[in-house]
Amino acid sequence: VGDSSVLTCPLKGAITMLTWTTVPKDGGPCSLVYRADRNMTERNCSDNINLTFRPGLPPALEIRQVGIAQEGNYTCEIAATEGVFYVTYHLNVLVPPRPSLYCDEQGSPVCEAAAGKPPAQLSWVPESNSTAEEKGHDNGTVTVLSRFTTGSTRGTSVTNVTTCMVSHPAGNWSESIAC
Repeated sequence: VGDSSVLTCPLKGAITMLTWTTVPKDGGPCSLVYRADRNMTERNCSDNINLTFRPGLPPALEIRQVGIAQEGNYTCEIAATEGVFYVTYHLNVLVPPRPSLYCDEQGSPVCEAAAGKPPAQLSWVPESNSTAEEKGHDNGTVTVLSRFTTGSTRGTSVTNVTTCMVSHPAGNWSESIAC
């Protein structure tokens, strides 16, 4: 989310026509069609989706400020002197969770990874036999919450420092707390 994504088309010979068709999860499909004979692009996509042509590089579709709504399939069809070529991409959008660690009313550490996509994985040091609760949101993100519970009562104290570790494809995070 928020980054740019560049998807390339195969380039074989001189381009006659190039078509990008997008079928996002949310919203309707859109297309960009480039005709070499007119050196013109017809489009019905949002302004953050554009064709890019750079010397020596294959033609590409650039999506600026990627959002969850852009997740879906992107197909390039290119008609060139060497034939017709296709490539299809499935764009998965990662949303980094917003991690936090705090003490609840009972003095137990609580770790939360809010609104991530896919859901984050939470773990504790020292190990905890707690289970994570997941809450899905309408936009496809998931909040994961875990309350630290000690594995045994002998020799443990609630003032011990505990560390929550959040693992996610968009990045990892850890923080320690003593409740």
